[in-house]
Amino acid sequence: MAHTVNPNDDMSMLVETLPRLREQVADRLRMAIATGRFPPGTRLIERELCEIMGVSRTSLREALRELQAEGLVTLQRNRGLSVSVITEETARSIYEVRAVLEGLAARLFARNATQRQIEELHRAVARLAEVYDSFSAEAFIAAKAHFYDVLLEGAGNAVAADMLRRIHTRVSQLRVVSLSHAERAQQSIRELREFLHALEKRDEELAWTLCVAHVEAAAKAALKTISSGQS
Repeated sequence: MAHTVNPNDDMSMLVETLPRLREQVADRLRMAIATGRFPPGTRLIERELCEIMGVSRTSLREALRELQAEGLVTLQRNRGLSVSVITEETARSIYEVRAVLEGLAARLFARNATQRQIEELHRAVARLAEVYDSFSAEAFIAAKAHFYDVLLEGAGNAVAADMLRRIHTRVSQLRVVSLSHAERAQQSIRELREFLHALEKRDEELAWTLCVAHVEAAAKAALKTISSGQS
């Protein structure tokens, strides 16, 4: 059964300020997709979205084109735009690439990061632990985004950073679902603390190994989520 956008949803998506309007519209749509407000397969009807967000069709269409380029939104013949459905095969491929890129970022962070960046990554992991203890999808997404901002800044590779941010956008909806389960959340924070310890020691090989293992564990949880949803 196809989902449609519910204009009466409690979470406000109203865009209130004009500067960077397209970016704001795109960000709110990404959050709605990542948190499950717009589940996979949801039809995105322009008239309804314009009403919910208080923006023009021109601004909305620009934002939707951006999300389509990122793979979050799919244009279907005779049905228009809808939230993309990530298949098990696609998810596996995404996580394989993510593991390699994050492993590279980990290696480069261990090599290049300043002491200030290491301390900031400490704070980012502590914030993630707080979010895991009292899970909120929006708070989690913000905390995870900050963690990766610090990691990628310290790594110092702009190309890898751009590619990883696109991948993280694709998997955000799966990540939120899997990490809302206490067991995976607790294991994830243990993995991140071990990873952080390797970074503090400037151990590039161990940082790579632990980072790849963390992504592989995340992939296993995400694929389990997809499998249970299709069963």
